[in-house]
Amino acid sequence: MRFFGEKGVQHLLRLVAFSALFGLLLIAIFIFQEGLPIILKLGLKHFLFAVHWEPQSGQFGIFPMLIASLWVTFGAMIVGAPLGIAGAIFLVEFVPRSVMRIIKPIIELLAGIPSVVFGFIGVMVLAPFIREHFGGSGLSILSASIILGTMILPTVMSISIDSIMAVPYSYREGSFALGATRWQTVHMVVLKAARSGIIASIILGMGRAIGETMAVIMIAGNAVKIPHSVLDSVRTLTANIALEMGYATGMHRQALFATGVILFVVIMILNSIANVLIKAKVSPKK
Repeated sequence: MRFFGEKGVQHLLRLVAFSALFGLLLIAIFIFQEGLPIILKLGLKHFLFAVHWEPQSGQFGIFPMLIASLWVTFGAMIVGAPLGIAGAIFLVEFVPRSVMRIIKPIIELLAGIPSVVFGFIGVMVLAPFIREHFGGSGLSILSASIILGTMILPTVMSISIDSIMAVPYSYREGSFALGATRWQTVHMVVLKAARSGIIASIILGMGRAIGETMAVIMIAGNAVKIPHSVLDSVRTLTANIALEMGYATGMHRQALFATGVILFVVIMILNSIANVLIKAKVSPKK
């Protein structure tokens, strides 16, 4: 009876696992089924690099929004990645573990704050500050980058902390025995040993940033144009889908699904790279 119970639990867990994968497969099939026809009709090159998005005129070029997404994501990584990695180094290497165990969960609570709250803070506080001190409307790439950089901090910092803590303490002892200082040990030994996990945290943060919607809608300005400055208002791919899907029909609706196909592929590539890096050894090369 006990053996039957264990087997039953195994089969149940296997069923649940495969049901999750099956749900993901159905989502992927639905998105590709709706989006691929217009990509094949217009051509991938035209869809990606045409500069005019005018659904009423039958023009479906996502290049301005693609560039805007890259600008905002790159800006978010400039803000979030250095802060996250520096915070992880400080918590693991320079503060007592008891303090780190208190601060780390507090930082991770940021991941549970709804993105609309970040967007609201950006609209009410950050955008007016940028408008007053730097010019422009305030709803811009700079505002969106700062907000998204803050939102990805928990991801970057949490995974970086785990990667740094996974480095054996014997590496540090060996470095100290050779006369290295604390910072030299961190810089030349610990970070090199943990680099695969740190890079993975950056890539996962990048995936979070490029897929964010609500905060970007509120803070980026939603202007469909190729940006020339960090103070320009832009519309990202995710914001375009969210703003227009409610009333889109026909080819317009297919074009929005095709945009989702592009995002799906990009994020899957980023997650795959991150998974490979996470599984890599944390020990430095001999």
